[in-house]
Amino acid sequence: MSSYVRPKLSGTSVFCTVCLADRGTDLLTRHVDRLRAAVAAMLLDRPLEVKAWVVLPDHMHFVWTLPEADGGYAVRIGAMKARFTRSMREVGWNPTLRRSPSKVRSGDAGLWQRRFWEHTIRDDADLAAHVRYCWGNPVRHGLATRTIDWPYSSIHRDIREGKVEPEWSGQCPEGVFGE
Repeated sequence: MSSYVRPKLSGTSVFCTVCLADRGTDLLTRHVDRLRAAVAAMLLDRPLEVKAWVVLPDHMHFVWTLPEADGGYAVRIGAMKARFTRSMREVGWNPTLRRSPSKVRSGDAGLWQRRFWEHTIRDDADLAAHVRYCWGNPVRHGLATRTIDWPYSSIHRDIREGKVEPEWSGQCPEGVFGE
């Protein structure tokens, strides 16, 4: 049993990777409307600033900035995962398929990997690198040839808001991990 304790730094920015248990599925993009609804409900209950987000077939990356006096990003991730899981049950997803013994013991539905990867953003350069990582990730995975060709990315919002040029190259910074 791991003794890792996630940091709870109020008002900080954090980069996270959240994966489905079945890393070969396209469940997140196939049911992206259900994922968006789960995220929207989580944001209503627990507001935060979304700096970047990209949804891939079996995992997602995002950069969030938490409100001051609030370090609860793990609670938000749990709420988002739970809402999406409940939504998938509505369309007949069977929560008892492919559950590991530890998931059975804990009552986990089995849709998501139990853990997620997080990195606390250190400074503006680190923030910019992780935002670019999110934008460029579909190209890195061979899902698109250009970042703007991938429909499930916050780069489209950022282009509309003038935060990035539509011709952004999609170059991912070196030394940024998360998968």
